[in-house]
Amino acid sequence: MPEAGGSDARMSREILSVAVYEPLPGREQDSLETMGLLLKVLSAAGFSRDFLYKDSSQYVLLRYWKSEEARRAAYEDPEVQRCWAKLENEIRILKVLKCWRKSSCPEPQ
Repeated sequence: MPEAGGSDARMSREILSVAVYEPLPGREQDSLETMGLLLKVLSAAGFSRDFLYKDSSQYVLLRYWKSEEARRAAYEDPEVQRCWAKLENEIRILKVLKCWRKSSCPEPQ
C-alpha cells in the first residue's frame, strides 16, 4: 500500500551524500566496474539510489540513502564492504559531503 504523502514522504526521509573522486592512474576502468557493482548491490538491497557524473577526470557521486537505518545497514553489509574495500585501491576521494536532508523554502508572500 502506498505511503501517505507518496514520494514527498519518501524523499523527506532520504539523506543525500555527495562524493567527489578521481580514479587512481590506470585504474579508471576497474573503478567504474567496482562502482557499478556497488551501485547495483545498494539498489538491490533498497539501501539507496545513486547517480554518477563525470567532469574531465573527476567523478561526482550523488547518493540518496533511503533512511538513516538503511545507511547503517549498508555499512554492515558484507558485499557493500567488499566493494568499498576494493574502491580504496582504485580511487582517491577528494571531498565528501554527508547527511544532507531535504529542506523546504517558505512560500513567497
